[in-house]
Amino acid sequence: MNKKNMNMETAVIHTGYDSNLHHDSLATPLYQTSTFSFANAEEGENRFAGNCEGNIYSRLGNPTVRVLEERMKEIEYGQGALAFGSGMAAVSAILIYLTKAGDHVLCSKGIYGCTFGLLEILNEKYGITHTLTSLRTEEEVEQAIRPETACIYVETPINPTMELVNLEAVIAVAKKHHIQVVVDNTFSSPYLQNPLLMGADFVLHSATKYLNGHGDVVGGVLVGRDGEEMERLRSTVQKDVGGIMSPFDAWLLLRGMKTLHVRMDRHIDNAKKIVAFLKQQPSVKKVLYPFDESHPQYNIATKQMREGGGLISFELEGGKKEAQAFMNALSLIKIAVSLGDPETLIQHPFTMTHAGVPPTERIDMGITDSLLRLSAGLEHSDDLLEDLGQAFDKVKLQSVGEVLSSN
Repeated sequence: MNKKNMNMETAVIHTGYDSNLHHDSLATPLYQTSTFSFANAEEGENRFAGNCEGNIYSRLGNPTVRVLEERMKEIEYGQGALAFGSGMAAVSAILIYLTKAGDHVLCSKGIYGCTFGLLEILNEKYGITHTLTSLRTEEEVEQAIRPETACIYVETPINPTMELVNLEAVIAVAKKHHIQVVVDNTFSSPYLQNPLLMGADFVLHSATKYLNGHGDVVGGVLVGRDGEEMERLRSTVQKDVGGIMSPFDAWLLLRGMKTLHVRMDRHIDNAKKIVAFLKQQPSVKKVLYPFDESHPQYNIATKQMREGGGLISFELEGGKKEAQAFMNALSLIKIAVSLGDPETLIQHPFTMTHAGVPPTERIDMGITDSLLRLSAGLEHSDDLLEDLGQAFDKVKLQSVGEVLSSN
């Protein structure tokens, strides 16, 4: 089969691996080695000089990791991919690669708390400034660009507000100004959204999340539309900063990715049922989900995403006290800050993932102390809805009891 005609569901299982090159092993072998030997001194010289192909040292390349990179390149429709030890290692690598002292990074209004922290470090140490702004229209993007803007960095959907960035508008303006666009695609996964096909220059993932899907790997992946540029990035920033992925983590990711499409369908189905349930609860003030027709950017979501994904954010009546009481009342659903796992997870961004963002900026991003983020897992939806329902009932009874005791 021509791989250009291969569906993603097939590509996540087959691409990037030739069993004939690995002793006919059906499963990708784990090359758990730090270094590789040479037949003779001349071969070592030629490999280091780039005159012949071959493995040298696992920080510079590993056969197991390479299969993962090739597979990610295919399913994100890029020309090159690099695997990193964490999502933040991937974020750090691309921002280091694209910027120099005195540059400016234009960002979507909301970003992951650690990405924000990295941008603050770059500003403090190297004078690389950043602006967080809404990127809804071409006019807004034009107004936010500065002469020193080196790149545009966006999340869409944004963590944790589920706000969307209009990628078509951002990319159109960026191309006019010859500015490269980086898209954090973690929340959608390649199954639901492919920014490189829309014209973005780089797409990155916290592979810890949907790509792995089992909660037992920390990793990151960066995919680019220019293969030569990705090789330059490999031979400079990745090599010298060294935030590489281990062979074992790559092996686990390859195993997890084979079921990406099956898992995503279940995440989406559960998320939709949870959204419908939450919208019926009197104590829920707002539900944020891209493919819910009440979402203010529903039209953008349906244009650039295939489905709404497995992440839901919702605001409760009250504040931090009420939000934490609701989380503590849950039984089956676990309090944890990741997403994309088989287990349904819930967290409080104001005091957890975005606690390092200054309070005024958190509020400006739309992260209130009553906002909760829920990652729909793979359990039976009836059990999830039952757990949510009993938590709402328990918190309601507690609030009634508080009122009675105060009287």
